[in-house]
Amino acid sequence: MIKRGVSLYSYQQAQFFGKMTLKDMIAEVHDHLETDGIEIIMDSAVPRYPFPTEEFIFDWNNTMARYNMKAVTADVFLDVHQFRDHVMNHREAAQRLKNDIIIASKMGFENVRTLSSVPIDVIEMALDTAEKYNVRIGKEIHFPIPIKQRQKKKNKYGMSAVRDFRLVEQILQLKDKTGSPYVGLVPDFGIFQHSAPQVSVDYERRNAKYPEEVDFIVENCKNYSFDDLVDLAHEKYPDSDMTITSMERLAFHEPVSIPEDIKDIVPYIVSIHGKFYDMTEVPGQPGCYDEKSIDYEKPIKYLKECGYDGYIDSEYEGQRDQQDLDFEALPDEVTQVRRHHEMLRRLIGN
Repeated sequence: MIKRGVSLYSYQQAQFFGKMTLKDMIAEVHDHLETDGIEIIMDSAVPRYPFPTEEFIFDWNNTMARYNMKAVTADVFLDVHQFRDHVMNHREAAQRLKNDIIIASKMGFENVRTLSSVPIDVIEMALDTAEKYNVRIGKEIHFPIPIKQRQKKKNKYGMSAVRDFRLVEQILQLKDKTGSPYVGLVPDFGIFQHSAPQVSVDYERRNAKYPEEVDFIVENCKNYSFDDLVDLAHEKYPDSDMTITSMERLAFHEPVSIPEDIKDIVPYIVSIHGKFYDMTEVPGQPGCYDEKSIDYEKPIKYLKECGYDGYIDSEYEGQRDQQDLDFEALPDEVTQVRRHHEMLRRLIGN
């Protein structure tokens, strides 16, 4: 059964401005979304991380118990510069991941999510701790990493030029090698993104030296490969200050994964990131909302067909494209997440 949850990262702006505490966020999910799944980013949610106090852990577990909530996934980033005098080697990184697993266990989490860039041998070295503490390690499938590799060659520009596209293959090989049920995948719905969200387009236009360059990229992204589009933009606007990263987030030819691909990895999914940028009302359907830039309907259809039993945790990131605006113009994260759950209820059917 597909269940609904929320990454408290969705309320990052409200937390930053002191409008919501961790307890406020948990109460919001319980009271207004009528669900129980909670995901956190350890760096931002856990005081004194990576060495939290026992008082905090007790208070966290007490709050979760008060609202009868489920600790789904704890996101960890593996800061290899933690000691500042050197970059961690793989054994040190594995030890750090083990420490994260122990913290997650103490807080009641069933999973930890690692970034797609974490080396596979680091995960393998931490598996004994995962098994001991009954916490699964899920490696994130995040744009531009696909579920299945269809691109014949890497781009010369952008994230896809440097990312290792063998992520899913490596995780499945590790499962076969170890037979461990404590390693899996965390797909991010951003892999099904098919167009640039309007909030991102608006942000780039507000901050570009040549706003018309933004329009040029958005209007032509489906007519050229990304590499060719970058070269054309450089030729057309030779003194532009637009970065490759900005161009990449505007130039969507098609999703990096087709929805059908998710069927092959359902048995390995530990949880899912419900990435979204802006929930807008569906024309002619008052009170119904949609994320126009990401396909939710088809992947959820296949998840249901394949019997996925786990959480989709809302992960709102659209506020980051509006934080250059006046305070009064900032989006309401609570409203955005509530709208996202209206959509999830409709598509999931619960």
